[in-house]
Amino acid sequence: MPMTNPSFPTSAPVRPRVKTPCIGVCSTGIGDAVCRGCKRFAHEVIDWNAYSEEEKRIVDSRLAGFLSLCMRNRFEVTDPGLLRWQLETQQIRFRAEHDEYCGLFSLLKAGASQIKDPERYGFGVLVACSEGGLRELMEQVDREFWELSVAHHERYLATPDLFCS
Repeated sequence: MPMTNPSFPTSAPVRPRVKTPCIGVCSTGIGDAVCRGCKRFAHEVIDWNAYSEEEKRIVDSRLAGFLSLCMRNRFEVTDPGLLRWQLETQQIRFRAEHDEYCGLFSLLKAGASQIKDPERYGFGVLVACSEGGLRELMEQVDREFWELSVAHHERYLATPDLFCS
């Protein structure tokens, strides 16, 4: 039996393939530069299948970061283990490589109207956002996520670089 040194793995960890973020509500076909469904840019929607795994990972990372930021503006994950258990128990699909706020988004998207006691799911609503219900908060998150994606697109893609000739 060969000896192995645990400090030096024998092979690189296998990273899961990046799945399309498409949710079947594409608005790029009607002229939006940023899809209102998945929040990708029109060219990313069109070229997705031609992207390398690394290119897909870059897009996925940007979207997850924006979504996490928008969720953190309204919610606090108080028990990540309980949240993950609820996601698994309820058989809600989530990306394990994304943070707990993206998982919380998946949970609320699947059943915000059924959650009466957020503490039992490992999260709380920030005091500044406690006026509306969970469905209303999710609509706000979705709108902010889209607006953040549009702002990013306008800043880095739609605006010509003033420093290049």
